[in-house]
Formats: sequence, structure tokens, C-alpha cells
Amino acid sequence: MAIALQKFSVTGTAGLLEGVAHIPDAAPRALAIVAHPLPTLGGTMENKVAMTLAKTFAELGCVTLRFNFRGVGASAGEFTGGEGEEQDMVAVTRYAQELFGEELPLILSGFSFGGYVAARAAARLHPQHLVLAAPAVGRFAMPAVSPDTLVIHGEQDDVVPLADALDWARPQHLPIVVLPQAEHYFHGRLTQLRDIVKKHFIGVAL
Repeated sequence: MAIALQKFSVTGTAGLLEGVAHIPDAAPRALAIVAHPLPTLGGTMENKVAMTLAKTFAELGCVTLRFNFRGVGASAGEFTGGEGEEQDMVAVTRYAQELFGEELPLILSGFSFGGYVAARAAARLHPQHLVLAAPAVGRFAMPAVSPDTLVIHGEQDDVVPLADALDWARPQHLPIVVLPQAEHYFHGRLTQLRDIVKKHFIGVAL
């Protein structure tokens, strides 16, 4: 499947947001929106984990948008710690729905801080699917999520300890896919991360 990359900009509550859309050449199965890690630690939409998620959803036949939060790259505004970034994700999602069709199933996804933002945005956008890679539990006030959320975490995550993720998941009876010996940025394990996401959607009606 051929996938075209197309730059876009959308007006958010703090000004223009820049992003890149991954557009399959076939009719899209779903819309996927991917959020990047913490801007104050250098996180951008070019982050390897965020890129892996975006490419994976595109390979699954989804129109996939990744974008820079406010204050990152050419996106206007300043870091707010979650509230403004949630507004950014909502703005990008609404833009994608207007452009490609609100009838398409919606997938929200994010890595680390982006996982926190995606979980927040899910409460407003009610996606059909939520995929979180090493969400920043413990560092931010992670909300509860849908019981069918796919959460992937590294056993040796030195930024967001697995114990914190389990403490968050336990009251929700939420399963977590644990990658043995993997750390926060999934170095050397991005192919495995991709494969886990792909297998999750096998036989799933998007």
C-alpha cells in the first residue's frame, strides 16, 4: 500500500498547529491521531515512537495525523502541561473529521506525555480505539480509560516506572502489554511495538 505524506496546518486555541498526514492510496478504514512526548524534554512529532505509531496506523489503512503541540516547531503558543495540549489534539481531530469524514472510526494514540493527552482527549472525543505507549502515569494525573484500551509499557522504563503504570491500571482491571527489558523509548524494540499494535487490530472492525 502506497502512503503519501502531506503537511497541514490547523487553527487551534493558541494559533496555528503544524502537522503531517499519512494518507493511504486506498479508501481509509479509520482516522488515527498520534500525540508526541513531552515538549519540555524535546518531544516533537518526529519522535521515533510517535513516528512508529503513525506509520503503523497508516499501514493498517488509516488516514493518520501526527502534529506538533503548541510551542513546538512551527506550532504557535506555549506549553501548558496538558490542558492546552488536549485542546490541540481535539482541534486536529476535528480538522481530520471535517476533511476525511466524521463517519470514519476514530483512533487516538500517544506516547508518554502524548499518551496522557490522548487519554484526556478520549473523554471528549469518544474514540472507538485508544492506543497508549508508555503513558506518563505518575507524572501527570492520568484519567481512567476504556477497558479495551491497548497499553504497551517497557519492563525497564526508567522515565515512567512499570510499577506506576500498574498502580494506575490495577483499579481499572486494565491489562498492560509489557515488553521485557524494554525501556521508555523502546530502543531496539520499535518493530515489536509495531507488531503488537498490528496484531491488536487483526479481526477488529475499524
